[in-house]
Amino acid sequence: MLKISSYNVNGIRAAQRKGLADWILASQPDVICLQEIKADESQIPEEISHLGYHQIYHPAQKKGYSGVAILSKAEPEEVHVGMGSEWVDAEGRVVRARIKGVDVFSIYAPSGTTGDVRQSLKMQFLEEFTAFVQVAHSTGKPFVFCGDFNIAHTEIDIHNPVANKKTSGFLPEERAWVSLMLDQHGLRDVYREHHPGVADLYSWWTYRAGAKGNNKGWRIDYHLANDALADARIEAVIERELNLSDHAPVTVTYDI
Repeated sequence: MLKISSYNVNGIRAAQRKGLADWILASQPDVICLQEIKADESQIPEEISHLGYHQIYHPAQKKGYSGVAILSKAEPEEVHVGMGSEWVDAEGRVVRARIKGVDVFSIYAPSGTTGDVRQSLKMQFLEEFTAFVQVAHSTGKPFVFCGDFNIAHTEIDIHNPVANKKTSGFLPEERAWVSLMLDQHGLRDVYREHHPGVADLYSWWTYRAGAKGNNKGWRIDYHLANDALADARIEAVIERELNLSDHAPVTVTYDI
């Protein structure tokens, strides 16, 4: 078995103050993909660094911004930091570890909510990532892209699709990119396959207006896997009971 959790912690230090290490000890994932750690390796809380996991960090060059990580019980057989794009890698958005023969990626796609410049960069990231998918396929290994893609794919993945149809994260061109990945580029939305057609299953809620309590959320965190791994799925959950971040962990167990 391989239990993989993907979690945008919105600051690893802030999440630890709310009990991140306690969740890890209770949940015991084999692999944890973290996004938006907002810290370099010297700033990782001791409670996290002393958990006994092998830990790979890819912080952004800008302090307190972005950053991804992978924690694993088993020692990675191979590690690769970055996507090979200078600006993407400077923002700390992609890291890969081969664990028990599976290539696990932690991905944090840009958000376009702050305006046209960042939205343009988000679309550039998606274009560059499309080529990166083919690189992942070329290894012949089972693989999964875990992370926050900042896109709700379909109308059942967002609480108010009509009001948000012109909002970054639910724009037609963003949603079309996810469809392209699923329909033509050999990726599968593992969590959605486990819960087909079920609405109101969200992984992110704004902190404003009691959104989580009213379940007014978005599903923007994914496990996007190739056939070799997606077919091994036996359980997929969003751990929405946690309140360590504005996101919830998406945890999938694979029978490998």
